[in-house]
Amino acid sequence: MTAEAILEGQVLLIDKPLTWSSFQAVNKLKYVLKRKYDLPKKFKIGHAGTLDPLATGLLIVCTGKFTKKINEIQGQAKEYTGTITVGATTPSYDMETEVDATFPTEHITAELIQETVKHFLGEIDQKPPVFSAIKKDGVRLYEHARAGAEIEIKSRKTTIHEFEITKFELPEIEFRVVCSKGTYIRSLAFDFGKALHSGAYLSVLRRTKIGDYSVADAISPEAFEKSLNQNES
Repeated sequence: MTAEAILEGQVLLIDKPLTWSSFQAVNKLKYVLKRKYDLPKKFKIGHAGTLDPLATGLLIVCTGKFTKKINEIQGQAKEYTGTITVGATTPSYDMETEVDATFPTEHITAELIQETVKHFLGEIDQKPPVFSAIKKDGVRLYEHARAGAEIEIKSRKTTIHEFEITKFELPEIEFRVVCSKGTYIRSLAFDFGKALHSGAYLSVLRRTKIGDYSVADAISPEAFEKSLNQNES
């Protein structure tokens, strides 16, 4: 890798660690690349598709002229694996906030789960979580939520191409899903719990693919820095 190559454009596959924000991961790469190659202060770098801090997995980072590819990459189908915990809900639909209600699970069987999955395939209506970065009246939804404001959120169309239950051991349901751009897996978990006549939240999430890009080919920000220093020393 050279300074010219970075400015001309690179696609970097990063395995985002747990608790890191996507912004932190990009900033880490920006710092190590600038330091290594003495790049201009405002060289272009950005990511294609945000991952929440509590999610891990594939984060595609584009540099230089390839930042123009970000919208194209973001528009591709995404694959996730994760765990839905049933029997409770949280305001954020994941583990960022505390449980706010509990529900029965005794009636949930493998057959009920498989039957319910069918209702989430294809085009569905989905409301984004109130704890999300979408803006309403110029303010991000999570800021409204943290201020205690009640906000009316409009549903939007999204497409679930594949939805597979990979393990079922109450209260946890492990899954794999392939979906379109703009799908909130947290909302999918919440809606799935409701459809089971219970409650649910997302307890584990990992993005494994975006289009043909796979997390199997990605490395952590720390490993990226280490390999950069080894290869260029």
